Amino acid sequence: MTRAFGLIVVGDEILSGKRADKHMPKVIDLLAARGLQLGWAEYVGDEPTRITAALGRAFNSGDIVFSTGGIGATPDDHTRQCAAQALRVPLELHPEAELLIRERMQDTAREQGIAYEPDRPDNIHRLNMGVFPKGAAIIRNPYNKIPGFSVEHVHFVPGFPVMAWPMIESVLDSRYAHMFTSGQSAEKSVIVFGAMEAALTPLMQAIEAAHAGIKVFSLPSVDHPEYGRHIELGVKGHPARLDAAYAQLIEGLHAYDARLGPELVR
Repeated sequence: MTRAFGLIVVGDEILSGKRADKHMPKVIDLLAARGLQLGWAEYVGDEPTRITAALGRAFNSGDIVFSTGGIGATPDDHTRQCAAQALRVPLELHPEAELLIRERMQDTAREQGIAYEPDRPDNIHRLNMGVFPKGAAIIRNPYNKIPGFSVEHVHFVPGFPVMAWPMIESVLDSRYAHMFTSGQSAEKSVIVFGAMEAALTPLMQAIEAAHAGIKVFSLPSVDHPEYGRHIELGVKGHPARLDAAYAQLIEGLHAYDARLGPELVR
């Protein structure tokens, strides 16, 4: 079975509505640009037991998972600790992360025109942002040098989009380029008026049975601003197999006397 890509978004601010999640749409776009697709997503608040459970499922799934948020060093940041608990390994200060965080602190001091004091209590506390589960590898952060981390195929990045998105891209391009299928997937669909999904299900099943690697999708809408009540019915898969499957779809719709609208190609 092909490994899926998953996403975990951590943060009370998402579940309370204080902030709208921007990660899932962006991750969908980043994957799509590489011919990949998001397989699942999960939202979880800042509750350690739930975060640990979600990460345990991610590690056990064998999927490639990105987790956003909760890797800072404030009291409501629990992701690093929960990852270690889910893995049953200790936390430790990653030596490369320590160097990068110290570099960042020196940069900040220089920008502020003050002396860098490595032993100042707040600077010592900032090193907690580099305390990761034992065996973790860092993910470099091009925005401010404070790294994320990876354990196996689960990758942890900050909640800030300006940091998270370039980090996710770098992980995709450096570790999973062999999975990219850009140009190897396409879809065609047609707007169908006055038909019920249940009546069209046998046609959908017949197309998938006849064309290996092709999936049929059905997207009903009841209040579309342009088409009103309709179904967008289509096929997706390898371009070389798409035309024959789509031809069968159109022929089958004509047999149902369905009223067809615009065709869509993506």
